[in-house]
Amino acid sequence: MIKTLAEYSEQECILLALPHEKSDWIAYLDEILSSYIELVKILTKYQKVLLIAPNEKDFKPFKDIKNVDFFLCQTNDTWIRDYGAIDILKDNKLLSLDFTFNAWGNKFKSELDNELNKKLFENKFKTRLDKIPLILEGGSVEFNGKGSMLTTTKCLLNDNRNKLSKDILDKNLKDIFGLDRIVWLENGFIKGDDTDSHIDILARFIDTNTLAISSCDDEKDEHYAELLAMKKELLNEGFELLELPIPSPKFYEGKRLGASYANFIFVNNALIVPTYKDKNDDLILKRLQAFFKDREVIGLDASIFIRQNGSLHCSCQNRFKGQRWL
Repeated sequence: MIKTLAEYSEQECILLALPHEKSDWIAYLDEILSSYIELVKILTKYQKVLLIAPNEKDFKPFKDIKNVDFFLCQTNDTWIRDYGAIDILKDNKLLSLDFTFNAWGNKFKSELDNELNKKLFENKFKTRLDKIPLILEGGSVEFNGKGSMLTTTKCLLNDNRNKLSKDILDKNLKDIFGLDRIVWLENGFIKGDDTDSHIDILARFIDTNTLAISSCDDEKDEHYAELLAMKKELLNEGFELLELPIPSPKFYEGKRLGASYANFIFVNNALIVPTYKDKNDDLILKRLQAFFKDREVIGLDASIFIRQNGSLHCSCQNRFKGQRWL
């Protein structure tokens, strides 16, 4: 029997691939590294963090932080959510799946990122890694751990991914993940996102039938109609919703950035939420804390992260905790 795990399940560690001088972060490398240091200091209060980088010198700013482990490996980019292995349960044993990563439809180089899992599992984890002959990013799928998956048609059915029909892909994904139901969202986008509408900036499971969703209160904003249509889709599917109004427009060098509060990180006993120096920051943190009675909700400024079209959840991948691995 195969089943998925909700991200709020207990984790063994969380993986981050560090920005480095050969990545697209080079123009403001010091700034983003300062943000990563702040993120790692928060994460390590709750669980172990595994940092991945191409050179030993990349680890130097993190060496004094407790609860951190290190793995040397070449990478193209930092968004390990999308190329890191995805854990599932098979016959009550944990198993990691390695999908093909093509950098969001061959938009960027990805050959190094696409080799990371093989190297990591051969040299570090030494548990089973199954190669799946399908293009899929971790940020494009969202699970409730009870047989349901949420995704978007704009991403998974895009011709720059698998060139498969919805029916065929639906069946393949149900078989791979042991799913009863896939909800294919037709609506929803965040300006500045270059993933073709990943679900992890739009809607996230916070319990088995409740979703935290990006919403827009400004009728003049270009997101208003799309996010309202997404909300109606999700209500029609029977979900309870917690709305997270998007921040006011954020720009860098004249380009609107993809700021979303839904791109939060689950860790053991806490939720790390991206903030953007915005009037909505406090509202979002209070709204999420009111929902999560048993988790500490912590805001972290993600203003530098979104310059490269991602935020906190995009920057990490979780490895779940279990007694037995295949």
